[in-house]
Amino acid sequence: MSGTSTTPTGIPGAAMTTAPGPGDMTPAGAGAGDGGRDTGTIRLGDRTRGEATDDTTRYAPEWLQLREGVDASARASELLDPLRIRLANLPRRANGFVIHDLGCGTGSMGRWLAPRLDGPQHWVLHDRDPYLLHFAAVGSPRSAADGSRVTVETQRGDVGRLTADALAGASLVTASALLDVLTPDEIETLAAACAGAGCPALLTLSVVGRVELTPAHPLDAEIAEAFNDHQRRGDLLGPEAINAACDAFARHGATVRVHPSAWRLGPDESALTAEWLRGWVGAAVEQRPELAGPAAAYLQERLTACEAGELRAVVHHSDLLALARPGGEV
Repeated sequence: MSGTSTTPTGIPGAAMTTAPGPGDMTPAGAGAGDGGRDTGTIRLGDRTRGEATDDTTRYAPEWLQLREGVDASARASELLDPLRIRLANLPRRANGFVIHDLGCGTGSMGRWLAPRLDGPQHWVLHDRDPYLLHFAAVGSPRSAADGSRVTVETQRGDVGRLTADALAGASLVTASALLDVLTPDEIETLAAACAGAGCPALLTLSVVGRVELTPAHPLDAEIAEAFNDHQRRGDLLGPEAINAACDAFARHGATVRVHPSAWRLGPDESALTAEWLRGWVGAAVEQRPELAGPAAAYLQERLTACEAGELRAVVHHSDLLALARPGGEV
C-alpha cells in the first residue's frame, strides 16, 4: 500500500498499513503530470503528524478510513469457517485467543474480524507508526461475536526481526494489504515465525496485478503494467507476493487456502475510486516518466467519468489462510 522509494518494512509495527489502491501507491501530489504539486488528494506521506522516528512515509488515517468499508466487503469470508475450526481446536486459555495484527494501521482488521469470532480475544496491534497505533487502540472493538470481551495492546517493531519467540502463545496472526510490500526474505521470515509458533495466519487483500475498468480505455493496460512494475521496485514482490507466500508457508508445513477478495467500485464508492486512481496513475508515471503526458489526460478523463458515476473498477486481490501445524510440529 505507499509510493515512496523506501521499502516499507515493519512488524511488529510496520508502516505496511493499508495504502491507496492495490498495494504500493504514490504520496498525494505525485499524480501524473502535476510536477509534484499538491493536487488536493489525501496526503499519504505526511510527516508533520506524530513523532517522526524514521524515514518511513506515514499513511494518512483519512485514507485508511476511506477504504475500510470496501476492504471489509472484499475480504473472503469463505476462509472464516476453516479458521474457526482451527481456533476451536486450540487448547483453551483463560484469556481467550491471542491475535497478532501485523502492520495494523488504524485497526481495520480487528474491527472486521473480532466481531466474527466467538470467545474472548486479546489483540496485539503492531505498526511502526505510533500515530496510527493510537487510532487503532482507540477504535478497537470491545466485544466478540458472542459478546465476550476483546482487549488490545500496541507494539512496535520490524518484520525482519519477527521470530517464533515473538509469537509465543499466539492463537492467530493477521495482516491486511501487507504481503505485496514485503521482500522474499521478509515473507520467509513471516512464514517461519508462524510455523515455529504453530499458529495460523490470515493475510488479506494482497494485490495480484489485475485491474478491470469499465468503460475500457486504450491506456488501461499500459498504466496497469507500469504500476505493477512500480510494485516490484527494489526487492518488493508486489503482485507475485501471494504466490511467494503460499510457497513459503507450504515449505514450512502449513495447509494453505487462497480465495479472491476483489474491490468492486461503483458510483457509491466514487470518493475512494478517485483517490485510488490518483495513486494508481501516479505510481505508473513515477515508474515510467515518459507516460506523464498521456497519463495526465487519461487521469482527468477517468476522474470526470468517476464524478459522473460512469466509471466502475474491479481491483483484484487475494486472501490467504495458512494453517500451520499446531505447536510448531514438523
